[in-house]
Amino acid sequence: MSRKLFGTDGVRGKANSWPMTADMALSLGMAAGRYFRTGDAPHRVVIGKDTRLSGYMIEAAMMSGLVSMGMDVYLLGPVPTPAVGMLTRSLRADLGVMISASHNPFHDNGIKFFGPDGYKLSDEAEQTIEAYMANGLSDHVAAPRGLGKISRLEDGRARYIEFAKATFPKDRRLDGVKVVVDCANGAAYRTAPEILWELGAEVIRIGCEPNGTNINENCGSTSPKRCQVAVIEHGADLGLALDGDADRIHIIDEKGQIVDGDQIMGLIAREWAREDRLKGGGLVSTVMSNLGLEKYLEMTGLKLIRTKVGDRYVVEEMRKGGYNVGGEQSGHIVLNDFVTTGDGAIAALQVLAAIRRADRPASEVCRLFDPFPQLLRNVRYERGSTPLEADAVKAAITAGEAKLGKSGRLVIRASGTEPVIRVMGEAENADLMEQVVGDICEAVTAAL
Repeated sequence: MSRKLFGTDGVRGKANSWPMTADMALSLGMAAGRYFRTGDAPHRVVIGKDTRLSGYMIEAAMMSGLVSMGMDVYLLGPVPTPAVGMLTRSLRADLGVMISASHNPFHDNGIKFFGPDGYKLSDEAEQTIEAYMANGLSDHVAAPRGLGKISRLEDGRARYIEFAKATFPKDRRLDGVKVVVDCANGAAYRTAPEILWELGAEVIRIGCEPNGTNINENCGSTSPKRCQVAVIEHGADLGLALDGDADRIHIIDEKGQIVDGDQIMGLIAREWAREDRLKGGGLVSTVMSNLGLEKYLEMTGLKLIRTKVGDRYVVEEMRKGGYNVGGEQSGHIVLNDFVTTGDGAIAALQVLAAIRRADRPASEVCRLFDPFPQLLRNVRYERGSTPLEADAVKAAITAGEAKLGKSGRLVIRASGTEPVIRVMGEAENADLMEQVVGDICEAVTAAL
């Protein structure tokens, strides 16, 4: 049985349109409640969200569905996605729910589930929940005396802040460090600045004034220009650009240059290997990571394990292979000694620890390798169409692979979070790569 509702990162879509409707969220809450309600013991669910206007609607529908199945719901309010994973495990909850569409614009929203271990659900669990939705749920609702209750967990944000601070080396502080933090008007607009300030940093806040519709709007990790400019204007030592739910990050060095996820993963792996903390002899990333990272790791005696795109697949491989550093070039950094999913703030603290240890500027500490020229283009398509199955598109891909040969590679895929085909090329010859990627995008466009 295949998943129809769930994508690579939960359920996602335009708010108040299928699948992100109130009735879908109600049904999904009921199905998830049925799946996790086992035995007679009390059952807990924690629900967090980002700052989207539609979060109120989705939250109300989800908690109604869960309560109808006998689950006690604890509302966290706006918190980062990794806080939900952490608190699910810390509070011995059966289920964690994050309402967010991550880096997408405000008109989208999504729902992510975390199991009692704090990790995102498996494909099999999501398939079963979908099956429950399709086969009816009315026969499984709780009796009147068995209905759940709803409470607000007032100290959830504070618990996460203290947890994140504890991941920073106890022998180091951030006194004298000036940091610009751009929270994308999203879930971390209170937590990230407080974490940094309480560790001693001077904090310049931007993207910390959410109004329900400005999340990820010309700010955050998907639009880091504002953070880059602020770093230069304030003479800051570092800039941190988070996305809407704070599970991904880009670092901005003191020169205003972006440090992407590949450089961040390489830096943390090197530091942890030096401290004899790195597990597995390398790190896990996706097919999108640059060849430059792979070559750098080889030079330092470490290895790169690649997975398909999606931080859940990175985490699965990390758990299977015993690795403790992984992530994606886009800035999802997973450090499972601490957290169960990507965490922008905790990744930033590890980078800051490396900078403090080296006592050198971020531009020197964070630039480990020269990336191979890489080009990523997106072609939007209508949901339900399958342009990658067109013969002309397959022929263009085959021709592109032949042109690049062993000097480059292609990754072409349908996004799991939005209706776009992602065409990525990487090669030593940038002009050839651009030609190949352009030809494939034209073929995809013509097939629509």
